[in-house]
Amino acid sequence: MPANQLAVVTGASTGIGLELARCCAQAGFNLVIAADESQIERVAVDLRRLGVSVEPVEADLSTTEGVDKLCAAVGDRPIDALLANAGVGLGKAFLDQDFARVKHLIDTNITGTLYLIHRVGNEMLRRNAGRILITGSIAGFTPGSFQAAYNASKAFLDSFSFALREELRDSGVTVTCLMPGATDTEFFRRADMMDTKVGTEQKDGAYDVAKAGFDAMLRGEADIVTGLKNKIQTTVANVTPNEILARQHRKMAEPGTARS
Repeated sequence: MPANQLAVVTGASTGIGLELARCCAQAGFNLVIAADESQIERVAVDLRRLGVSVEPVEADLSTTEGVDKLCAAVGDRPIDALLANAGVGLGKAFLDQDFARVKHLIDTNITGTLYLIHRVGNEMLRRNAGRILITGSIAGFTPGSFQAAYNASKAFLDSFSFALREELRDSGVTVTCLMPGATDTEFFRRADMMDTKVGTEQKDGAYDVAKAGFDAMLRGEADIVTGLKNKIQTTVANVTPNEILARQHRKMAEPGTARS
């Protein structure tokens, strides 16, 4: 990896984002890492032990102001890799959810992510060089009963990543979509889903998921679905009617389905 390359990783305080940042540091990237919680400062201290420069930014990336704050921290430095990972989940029935939380999900997972990619992507395109990794999900293949807005947001990102990749096909900028399944992170607790089957069953390791996505990004691949079980699930989803997929998802995500 050339010296002094810069990677920007969002949602880097925990889970997949933290491990993506770790992968970048292990590969020699200097880092600007962002999250909406103060824990990002402690993560920066930890990652600096790997011998790279790490600048933490505490910002709410669901807002234009938060994205602008992150970009201001980067300044005029060229970004060699953008790992757009920030995202939130939300469980329970859509009509039972606080709509402020629904809006925050959409603003974080979609609007803020696209605004950041638009800003950084234009800078990459001017240099005709750069890598973008978008954390989508296999959830985007399935209508998410009791995770309706979340799954829909990931379907948006999965679709968007392939479209953007095609638009940039003749440039030096690559776009890769990381599509993990259920992963061992804080996601399900924060989404109020610890009373569900999917929230309590065994999950993939966050570092393994992140490393697969990071390596796929470096190779310039279009997408990576992590884990054999998840690959099978996406293949089946492509040939299963949406009504059936939604009914199956209910069995995993409806409150009260947790394993005893």
